[in-house]
Amino acid sequence: MVKQLSVEERFELIKRNTEEIITEEELKDLLSRKKKPVVYWGTAPTGKPHVGYFLPALKIADFLKAGFHVKILLADLHAALDNTPWPVLEKRYEYYKKIIPLMIKSMGVDIKELEFIKGSDFQLNHNYMFDVLRMSSLTSIRDSNRAASEVVKMGKNPKVSGLIYPLMQVMDEQYLECDVQLGGTDQRKIMVLARENLPKLGYKRRVEVMNPLIPGLIGKKMSASDEKSKVDLLDDEKTVKNKLKAAECVMGNPDNGIMAFLKYIVMTIKNDKNETFVVERPEKYGGNLVYETYKQIENDFVKKKLHPLDLKNAVAKEISLMLKPIQKKRNELEKLAKEAY
Repeated sequence: MVKQLSVEERFELIKRNTEEIITEEELKDLLSRKKKPVVYWGTAPTGKPHVGYFLPALKIADFLKAGFHVKILLADLHAALDNTPWPVLEKRYEYYKKIIPLMIKSMGVDIKELEFIKGSDFQLNHNYMFDVLRMSSLTSIRDSNRAASEVVKMGKNPKVSGLIYPLMQVMDEQYLECDVQLGGTDQRKIMVLARENLPKLGYKRRVEVMNPLIPGLIGKKMSASDEKSKVDLLDDEKTVKNKLKAAECVMGNPDNGIMAFLKYIVMTIKNDKNETFVVERPEKYGGNLVYETYKQIENDFVKKKLHPLDLKNAVAKEISLMLKPIQKKRNELEKLAKEAY
């Protein structure tokens, strides 16, 4: 029999590995009065998903464990507004439609309360577009540009599509009938815009939950458009190992993409399964190191008891293990990827 979680336990499950919740009080109130709240997470099928997507996948698993109904929006129209060519739009949607569910399933969570929705299936609806136009009359170019700046590739000569993007994301909260939106910290300005403007149209504010962004392997945001900055979900073991070997990881400094991935993803999974993180080393270098918590790893790394190369090899091994369930569909996924990219 599955143990029923208390409001506080559900709250703590949702809060872990988040950067900010707007607001915690509203989330607690929601949990206390609604048995099965609805959360949505959206992703636009632009570049190929990478291992950084495991962070929102873990948060989606947390929401499912906390008794939420989870809606995943595969936002095909948003991808077009963010400069994905219209001719390949459907192909990229098909790739995401296949690979994102595999990521969630690999978390080992019950997915009966998980629902996938295609953006264009409801965003071309008369009422939706009418509300987007109403929203545009309430939003200045400056505010829309500001909201889109960390999410949309605006460039030196921004297209109007980039300004429409955040307005549609605001309206998604209403038309997906959600209580909570989950997103990265790069979505914050859009989320704040939603909280400010939805009440002006007679709609309610939603709770906004933000997870941190995993830095890239070369010291910046992990990006689908930069091969050196990320590990692709279809990378084989040798490629994963080589990419991590080339990653930035200065001895004694934990501020890098490898440590962040270890903290938010690897050790979260390990702790949930009551497993340890093992760094394999030859006996002549002191033998294997075994860790129960991320803090223990960080302390040894800062004190220079843990060498960057040993750490890289151990994390590369963990990533390859995480990718195995997804790569069982490698042939089908590679075929889709070839058509989409």
